[in-house]
Amino acid sequence: MAKAQQINPEKARWLEVLGIAMPLCLSYIPIGLACGILLHAAGFNFIMTLIVSIVVFSGGAQFILASLLTIHAPLTSIFVTLFFLELRYALLGSSLSKYIKSESQHFIWLFAVSMNDENYAVNYLKFATDKKWKPKDALLVEHYSLISWSVSNMVGGLIGSTISINLEVVDFALTALFIYMIVMQMRSHLTLIICLLSAVLAVFFMVITHSIIGVVIATLIASFVGFLIENTVRKYSKKPNENWFLSKLFRPRATRITVEDQEAEEQHLLEEKAEEAKKRSTDSQSPESSQHD
Repeated sequence: MAKAQQINPEKARWLEVLGIAMPLCLSYIPIGLACGILLHAAGFNFIMTLIVSIVVFSGGAQFILASLLTIHAPLTSIFVTLFFLELRYALLGSSLSKYIKSESQHFIWLFAVSMNDENYAVNYLKFATDKKWKPKDALLVEHYSLISWSVSNMVGGLIGSTISINLEVVDFALTALFIYMIVMQMRSHLTLIICLLSAVLAVFFMVITHSIIGVVIATLIASFVGFLIENTVRKYSKKPNENWFLSKLFRPRATRITVEDQEAEEQHLLEEKAEEAKKRSTDSQSPESSQHD
């Protein structure tokens, strides 16, 4: 019997990255189709749907855009709503900046305009747990996901006049996706506290503002509180990593040992070896050792 042919015998990097991005790309198909159908209902043809999916590249923003256009909302309200909705990418992008800061300005710009919530989650997890993960790999993930999303949107726009779906399924899928992203980034007790604080503040400010801007306000406040707590602990605690706030929380196996954890462990081992070498050197030069010789 002939041996089964390998999918990637030459170990091409773009195929390896495609395999990592494939679950994300496949998950975009049903949501992208639904978004395309909704945009068609809002008056977009399939060409405009394709353009919007490439330029905006945000499921939440495109769903809101279609909904606001359907109820004939003013353009000013649409732009303001989408602006504050997408403002969260400033926070998401800042957490990835340390991994791509050595790249060119053109690369950073291309990376920024291709990022969305889902490929951010994939890239953040890979950067945090895989030392071999490079910025070019992350950009490939973004482009694969962009192609999958855009094509799904366009197909949804083409079939929008012949099929209808229950969009409540889409809301459930998006909510589940964001919960997954939170769980995969849960690393310490402080992270858990800030997540809970963000949820409470988001509900509070959305009730007050009656707008998605409440989520942005809650995110900024919770992030600032988290920064103050972590900065205070690291400044005044003798062993900050053993402090309750910064101590590790149970989390998914894939995120238990991050690149930062590995580097910290390697640094700790180097310090221990240096300390042992210094101790041996001191012992060998001590008076008792000289008299014995």
